[in-house]
Amino acid sequence: MKRLPIVILLGLALSLGACVSKNTFQQKVNEADLLTRDVADLSTANAELRQDKITLQGDMSKLNSRLVDSLQQNSKLQRNLLAANANQERQEGNLSLHQQQIAAMHEQLTDMQQTNDQLLTTIEELNLALEKEKIAREARLAKVKNTYNQLVGALEDEIKRGELTISNLEGQLSVNLLNKILFDSGKTVIKKEGQKVLKSLGDVLNKFPEKALQIEGHTDNVQISSRLKERYPTNWELSTARATSVVHFLQDKVGLPGERMIAAGLSEYQPVSSNDDTEGRAQNRRIQILLVPLKTAMATK
Repeated sequence: MKRLPIVILLGLALSLGACVSKNTFQQKVNEADLLTRDVADLSTANAELRQDKITLQGDMSKLNSRLVDSLQQNSKLQRNLLAANANQERQEGNLSLHQQQIAAMHEQLTDMQQTNDQLLTTIEELNLALEKEKIAREARLAKVKNTYNQLVGALEDEIKRGELTISNLEGQLSVNLLNKILFDSGKTVIKKEGQKVLKSLGDVLNKFPEKALQIEGHTDNVQISSRLKERYPTNWELSTARATSVVHFLQDKVGLPGERMIAAGLSEYQPVSSNDDTEGRAQNRRIQILLVPLKTAMATK
């Protein structure tokens, strides 16, 4: 499926006239971006399935080749056996030797037959494994898609107001909240409007107990002001403190279990936009919540 370029969507949105508000315009852009990423994710997953299939088919081809070789050897041994039987009739004096040879050939034939049976079994197992993996992958993709749809549906109002965005990147769901919703400049105390958004988000996340939450604090590349340096020497400390504030709120005010959450400060090093202008820096100052399998998260603690 071809993706509709974002530039075309932007042009279409601009052509609707001055009556379209900036929030509505941004909403459409976000929705188009979400749809584009979903399509890209499904395409990537399908490509991975095709690559898995090609790999398994290559293994099957090798096993089939070995099976052909075994059958050829089997045929050769059978011809040798017939020749040995004829020779036995001509040379009765060597009857005992021929009988030993015939017994050995029978044993070889038996071994070859067992090898053939094992190869056929292996081929069947590979076919079954390929089918199971395909089904499992499709189930995982469907589950991620269902979780994404539930999140978007439950937080539709917050998304429309531009308070948060939800994305699905390579099967991993993430919720992004801009710092202007959560924190005042240089602060780590969550604002009242930010608390409302986190409360709505937390109530939804409580419905997915099999998911752990990796809560990441991000900043722009503007260095800490002199008045804040004593408390937050660098953006590392500020981003970590803000992520920790969100973790405490979700645990203390929403009731999310602490064992399901990880707080991480990533400072300025994973921007999503350019730091060369005000709008880009605002996009980079954010809290990103990644939904990961609970077992995976526990293994990293």
